[in-house]
This record gives sequence, structure tokens and C-alpha cells, in this order.
Amino acid sequence: MEHPVFGKKEEKEYTARYGAYIVIGRKNNEEIILVQAPNGAFFLPGGEIEKGETHEMAIDREMLEELGFKVEIGAYLGEAVEYFYSSHRDTYYYHPGYFYCAARWEKIAEPTETTNHISWHSIDDAMLLLKRGSHRWAVQQWLKQENK
Repeated sequence: MEHPVFGKKEEKEYTARYGAYIVIGRKNNEEIILVQAPNGAFFLPGGEIEKGETHEMAIDREMLEELGFKVEIGAYLGEAVEYFYSSHRDTYYYHPGYFYCAARWEKIAEPTETTNHISWHSIDDAMLLLKRGSHRWAVQQWLKQENK
């Protein structure tokens, strides 16, 4: 199966960075939660899959770190690849992302990471705010799932 690819691949050395992300909705899925990094960029909740982790383990860990949430992972939305340059890390990344939707969620604690800002947004606003094309693609896949 062909995966959508976002970003422009340049003639550079790329570092692989695999990530797992989740779309979490509320208010009859009229809003989704986004994480705003310290640099101002907005992303879906989730992040890098650490050595030895499954997608599910990475999502569980990231939800506690970023949101203080316990989630029940629902449908798999798919994989999308992003090529990007991180000026913060001075690195070019090849970034396959694996995207899921939350079947259920609950806030169980305060986030352990305190550098991010968490906020709920309408779908239209989220699509404008999200930095990565792969994250916008995942929201579109989620909307198709929700409207079956």
C-alpha cells in the first residue's frame, strides 16, 4: 500500500524518526485537542516511538506526558511519511507517522511535560494550525472514519 508523503525530500542525509499520533475529539467530534510546542508549532498528540516500544506503548506514554490522559486507542487511520528539517536539532528527518483515533479518553493527571500548551480547536481551525501535512492528512482520515 502506498503511503502519502509530505514535505520536500532534498539531497541531504536524513535521520529516521518514527512517530505514533492520535486524534482525540470531544463535543460530538466537533473539536480536537492539539499540542503546541514551545516553538509555537501545533501538532496532534503523540510523538517519537522509543526503542522497544510498540505504537500503542508510545501513544500511552505520550498521552501521560503531553496531556495527562489515559486513552483507549480506536481505529488505525494509516501511515504517512513526512520529510522535514528541524532547525532546533539542525537535522533532516525522514518521519513515518502512524496515526490512530481515540475510542475513549479521560484526564487522569496533570501532564508530566510542562513546556507544551494544550488546547481544543474546531476541525477547521485545527487544519489551519497544524504544522505537518501528515497530521492534517490524519485528521481528514479521522473525519472519514467518523462520518461512515
